[in-house]
Amino acid sequence: MTSPAFVVIAEFRVKPDRIEAFLAAAQDDAAHSVADEPGCRQFDVIRPDAEANVVVFYEVYDSRAAFDAHLETPHLARFRAAFPALITEERPVRFFSRVCP
Repeated sequence: MTSPAFVVIAEFRVKPDRIEAFLAAAQDDAAHSVADEPGCRQFDVIRPDAEANVVVFYEVYDSRAAFDAHLETPHLARFRAAFPALITEERPVRFFSRVCP
């Protein structure tokens, strides 16, 4: 059985003409999170079919401490610097404990 995980869901409404720039910044953050952070198990960038300008991050960490370490990384700093000009809304980040698998 896999140990419990700390799940983070972040959601953004992106300016229609800025979606490609936002996705590039998101990809950089996601790729470096998985490659460079031992406590990051998964980082998916997804878009709802019915909302073309919404982007959701589904992130899975070993623990809250691993997520807190993510908050101090250079790649997240780059994303934080880039995204405000690209979005119309940042929805509240939600935190979960993964039950299964």
